[in-house]
Amino acid sequence: MLTFHTDPGHGWLEVPVNMIKLLGIADKISEFSYRRADKVYLEEDCDLPVFLEAMRNQLGSTPTWIERFTENTPIRTYARYMYWTL
Repeated sequence: MLTFHTDPGHGWLEVPVNMIKLLGIADKISEFSYRRADKVYLEEDCDLPVFLEAMRNQLGSTPTWIERFTENTPIRTYARYMYWTL
């Protein structure tokens, strides 16, 4: 089960780095997503659809998640995603 984080302006799906690597989409995720430790926070408009399509095409399923709203999420302070740092 994954977590979809939202604040008043945006949303991100928290995904383990290993899932991004497993799906072979590391170089398809934009700098609009964030990374902290072994998690990637996929931006909802550009990068989340890439992840969901890869899940459907390669694994035949889509993930389930819970939603977590935070008024002032720390996600915006995390490092920008850069695939070459994985």
